[in-house]
Amino acid sequence: MKQAINTDKLWTKDFVTIAVINAIVFLTHFLLIVTIASYAVDEFHASTDMAGLVAGIFIIGALLGRLGTGRVIEEIGSKKVLIVSTMLFIITSALYFAAVSLTLLIVIRLLHGIVFGTASTATGTIVAQIIPPGRRGEGIGFYSIGAILAVAVGPFIGIFLIHHADFRMIFVLTSLLAAVSFALSFAVNKPVYEKPALGSAAPGERFRLSDFMEYKAIPISLIILIIGFSYSGLLTFISLYAKEIHLEKAASFYFLVYSGAVLVTRPLSGRLMDIKGANFVVYPCLMLYAAGMLIFSQATAGIMLLAAAVLIAMGYGNFFSCAHAVSIRGIPPHRMGLAITTFFIFVDLGFGIGPYLLGGLVAVTGYRGLYVIMTLVILASIPLYYLLLGRKEIRSGERGPED
Repeated sequence: MKQAINTDKLWTKDFVTIAVINAIVFLTHFLLIVTIASYAVDEFHASTDMAGLVAGIFIIGALLGRLGTGRVIEEIGSKKVLIVSTMLFIITSALYFAAVSLTLLIVIRLLHGIVFGTASTATGTIVAQIIPPGRRGEGIGFYSIGAILAVAVGPFIGIFLIHHADFRMIFVLTSLLAAVSFALSFAVNKPVYEKPALGSAAPGERFRLSDFMEYKAIPISLIILIIGFSYSGLLTFISLYAKEIHLEKAASFYFLVYSGAVLVTRPLSGRLMDIKGANFVVYPCLMLYAAGMLIFSQATAGIMLLAAAVLIAMGYGNFFSCAHAVSIRGIPPHRMGLAITTFFIFVDLGFGIGPYLLGGLVAVTGYRGLYVIMTLVILASIPLYYLLLGRKEIRSGERGPED
């Protein structure tokens, strides 16, 4: 039975402001992630593995930051967490100027990652609390466009500054961006919702897992862990793979094409999810992602690599925002911070362990073999999604609990 869609206003001042803050936070992350390893090598003569640690420990920090943020948000509210975390974002961004040793740089990267995890969880929670329930898919789609653009713009700016300025200019820029996000955080109104009274927990229940994670978000989080794991192999090794198959020039346009395809398709996929339900979007997205990965694995010409970018954007890019929306569906507003925390912890785990495990697999399979295996992994996630979520969607008429 067709149900009416909530047409409450989406494009409010708060929605636009929090989307801009989120975009700035992610822009800072992606700007540094492509430059910090080079900085470690040039400034501290770090070995390749240590340079990789400098870049990757940020993700560990993000995971640690997310772990306790949902609980804090539940206790003191998302706006307070946003203001404090963006203030700390300025401090940790400026700390790069004080990195006088490789060890200190690693510590700073860890702290910066913790603050990033906290800030991005706060923005994700606020946007989940202010989007009208009937427009969650559409709203999350538009909100996450900023992070997608950051994937393309951040590395472009970082590489440009490496060649035309110096690392200090990069740190100046990231500190300024952090200051802008802090200033904007005061313009966001505190989300209005009624928080239920919390009773005193029994002594033996003080450290319940439910105080730090939202169980309802775990099924879709398991799927995104697998999908993120598969995509991490592409992100990590695309430059090496492109060099091996002599398609470096085409690979340099991959993220630009990917971002453009996401910009065009994501608003539509979000709206379709609101109207038709998650299954209507999820299954085609996973199939498109698998097809894109397969073409990527067999690319012999630049046009094949860029065609794969379009399909992967339509598949992975849209599935990610759909999964994000599913993770907060049916969650009470006061627990949305925990749901967002749960979802992104699994995202971070997928992207954190992927490069390490898949790097070892490359030695056995080669890059083409690796991406064929990732195609099979993506296809395997389809029946898993059906078992965990898809069949429940069918039984409930393709609508979420809040509708």
